[in-house]
Amino acid sequence: MTALVDTNVLLDVMLNRTPFVPDSAGVLAAVEVSQCRGLLCATTFTTIHHILRKHLGGKRSLKQIADLLTVFEVAAVNRPVVESAMALGFRDFEDAILHESAKSAGADCIVTRNTGDFKKSELLIYSPAQFLATLR
Repeated sequence: MTALVDTNVLLDVMLNRTPFVPDSAGVLAAVEVSQCRGLLCATTFTTIHHILRKHLGGKRSLKQIADLLTVFEVAAVNRPVVESAMALGFRDFEDAILHESAKSAGADCIVTRNTGDFKKSELLIYSPAQFLATLR
């Protein structure tokens, strides 16, 4: 199974946001041990850097990003992704970009804590707990 992991799942682990850490860390671990193929949207890296830089500083933030690149593949954001995201009618354009990036990269699903934001999704949408249950 190929899963695009939403930014919020990563930040749960990186910022130790309770009570979300156990399930979110489980998703990252599943990718790390190749239980599934993990993708991150290209825009996730800029968002993570922006947020982590405030908490960890620039060098440590870039180290976190480098670590992610050893485990995850990058789902591109290009003109076709942006154009198809514009046509989706999602309430949140960032989620539309993520969705179309996932589709373009061949993802089967998106793992997010904000499952309600993807009501119009053509892909399967899982919370971290739901995703881990499907892998069992």
